[in-house]
Amino acid sequence: MKLNSFFEGWFGRYVLPGIIMQSVLIGGGYATGREIVEYGAKFGAMGWIAGLTTFLGFAFLSFLTFELARIYKAYDYRSLVKQVAWKMWFLYEIVYVLLGLIVIAVMASATGEIVQQTLGLNYWTGVFSITVVVGVLNFYGRHLIERFKTFGTAALYSGYIFFSLIVLSDRWKEMVATLSKGDTSFSTEPVTAGMAITVGIVYVGYNLVFAPALFTLRRQSTRRETFWSGMIAGFLMTFPWFLTYFCLMGFYPDPKVLEATVPWLVMLEAVGGSAIITLFGVVVGWTLIETATGIIHAIIERLHVHAKELGRKPMTHTQDALFATAMLVISVGLARIGIVDLIAKGYAAMAYGMILVYIIPLLTVGIYRILRPEWKKEFWRRA
Repeated sequence: MKLNSFFEGWFGRYVLPGIIMQSVLIGGGYATGREIVEYGAKFGAMGWIAGLTTFLGFAFLSFLTFELARIYKAYDYRSLVKQVAWKMWFLYEIVYVLLGLIVIAVMASATGEIVQQTLGLNYWTGVFSITVVVGVLNFYGRHLIERFKTFGTAALYSGYIFFSLIVLSDRWKEMVATLSKGDTSFSTEPVTAGMAITVGIVYVGYNLVFAPALFTLRRQSTRRETFWSGMIAGFLMTFPWFLTYFCLMGFYPDPKVLEATVPWLVMLEAVGGSAIITLFGVVVGWTLIETATGIIHAIIERLHVHAKELGRKPMTHTQDALFATAMLVISVGLARIGIVDLIAKGYAAMAYGMILVYIIPLLTVGIYRILRPEWKKEFWRRA
């Protein structure tokens, strides 16, 4: 009972939405450090500007998403997107499903190899284990997923902090020197604040796949709750970003680290032992489970709501688990037959598609629809 009260109380209203959203965001590219290099760290001492922009973008979009869902009781992505895109909502669904498959496929390919290198597990043993866990989580549904992700996030952040302490304790002077000198030498062109801000904005759009993790929002009832939970979500999504960024500054502008497929692995190999590398493999494997579970469960929630609208019975727990397993298997199959290289090239296009079908409508129609119910009242009176 105490655990239920904890999840249904302030934690469920303020913190849990951010935990679910960051668990979808922190996938293979994020966990390995590769995305942090591409979307900030490559700018050296000015990379923090991209990180700050990313935080503000995630926090503001999270707040708008939460508030729109609260006002219109839209707790699945189809219902939410209908509030801002109306009859064009199906374009979002197409982009979301395709992008979800791509995210899982690309991440599964990278994660499988990393787990094999760090844990010594056969590629398919790792994939099978992850598939079983994702299937079980979707079988038991929202309540188990919320608890799994909460405790998993605590462990994940403990790992990030632990890795960062190890790296920074060894490379602290180098990190300070990079920042104090204003070193941006890894970049092939002069770095400006505007360039860093632009990259931060693109990175937010690139990760819009996190937005429909809405199944935790039913507990929220006031604007104060959606605002502060949005700020907390922004913090949770960018805290590991900054930890990784500062560690990378300890090696800047070393191409062996900044051009590595898995920068975290190179950094840890330079300062840690085999036990640390093994722990890193566990952390990266965990990110695949959390991201795949979040993306797939959002689709399952959408299917349940649509079935109810049509007067049909929603899928059973067993069907939920089979659907999740099938989607994960399809994604892994795409990764293994070599399609990853092809679809990865279309990643940016899909990200811009997300901006067109979600972020622009959210920042225009969405803001208007949030303000309209209280247009003649003091804006924050109900907060």
